[in-house]
Amino acid sequence: MNFNELKLESRLLHGIADRGYREMTAVQEQTLAKTLQGLDVAVQSQTGTGKTAAFLVTLFERMLFDRALKGKIALIIVPTRELAVQIEKEAKLLNFHLGFVIGSFYGGVGYDRQLSLLRKGLDIVIGTPGRLLDLSTKGYLNLRNTGILVIDEADRMFDMGFLPDIKKLLQKMPPRQARQNMLFSATLNRVSRKIAIEHMNHPIFLEVTPEQLTVDTIFQELYYVKSHIKMNLMLGILKAQAPHNALIFTNMRYVAFRVAKKLQRNGFRSQHLTGDLPQSRRLKIIEEFMAGKFALLVATDVAARGLHIDNLDMVINYDLPLDRENYVHRIGRTARAGNSGKAISLASEGTADHLEAIESFIGMKIPVQTADIDLFATDMSLGFSPRNKPRNGGSRKNYRSNFNSKNRQRTNNRGRSKFFGAEKLINQ
Repeated sequence: MNFNELKLESRLLHGIADRGYREMTAVQEQTLAKTLQGLDVAVQSQTGTGKTAAFLVTLFERMLFDRALKGKIALIIVPTRELAVQIEKEAKLLNFHLGFVIGSFYGGVGYDRQLSLLRKGLDIVIGTPGRLLDLSTKGYLNLRNTGILVIDEADRMFDMGFLPDIKKLLQKMPPRQARQNMLFSATLNRVSRKIAIEHMNHPIFLEVTPEQLTVDTIFQELYYVKSHIKMNLMLGILKAQAPHNALIFTNMRYVAFRVAKKLQRNGFRSQHLTGDLPQSRRLKIIEEFMAGKFALLVATDVAARGLHIDNLDMVINYDLPLDRENYVHRIGRTARAGNSGKAISLASEGTADHLEAIESFIGMKIPVQTADIDLFATDMSLGFSPRNKPRNGGSRKNYRSNFNSKNRQRTNNRGRSKFFGAEKLINQ
């Protein structure tokens, strides 16, 4: 179904066309059929299916024409600052011809800019639970003026421990019957359903993709590889497949830092993104990656949700995630909005034990690929120790000791590595 068939306000349709949207995705079509009527919905939909546009189109259209919403705000609650920034960017693109005032609010930055936004008077407020609660408690944000409420990535929000904050925010809002409510979640688990039933007005439950947790257009591959030659294999894959850009996941901050530095040493443009970096630095890294200023972003699961990157070629799980659901969220960064993408996972002795739970969760076996010797590349960073450590990532002494001990092991082996039973000469 085409967006034009919805007979939306012409300026909004203009913004939708400018954004490049034409045919609605399944979640957009099913959601908008209910929400444009002012009904409450609780939607289960996997990442990358267009749910952000579904609730933004709803609130723009309704705020343009519904007199009951005049002078009220639309409030969008999200789990992370990255997601807040991404939704704000998307909202401003759709809002280009409309003139609504939009702002995002999150921790890790000063209050001055955010308070200045609130003084101007906002139509759409996007924020993380902690900062929204703080602003409300101090009297800067009047939640009794909420006309539309969106809770995005609800399951992630509750997993991160935000449930008490969400309940406090809901208590500060008008009764559920006096506002429109929308909840979106990758999985409508027990907690999400309970919140919907208790705090929404007869919500309609939409399970758009209940059986399929991974997108068909993500081509998944799995390689078994010993940990001490994992970098060699990833370098070979990157050189052989030459993705335009790639998001590489690790489980630990210091590993993300080290992998990014090693990639740089091997001639790749790369940066690392971890939760301990200053907020301003994190936002700059994301902005530069999306602008194509560097090709490889190495991140911990702080980036597994909330990053909406158009045309991301590849996701690499340098470490298999400890949480099986994070596998879905990680690889869902690619193949968004109908595009195709590739997800490559490296299973080593440290994380291969998580594979069974991941495959059980996604309901399929990840196709295993055999890496012959030609796929391995020489690691030009051997013997190189980064001078700087990641912020709050452990002591410098411990970090260097860990890094150098691995190098000593490789040096002692004189480049000879055991690849699941076969002796291979990798770094000569």
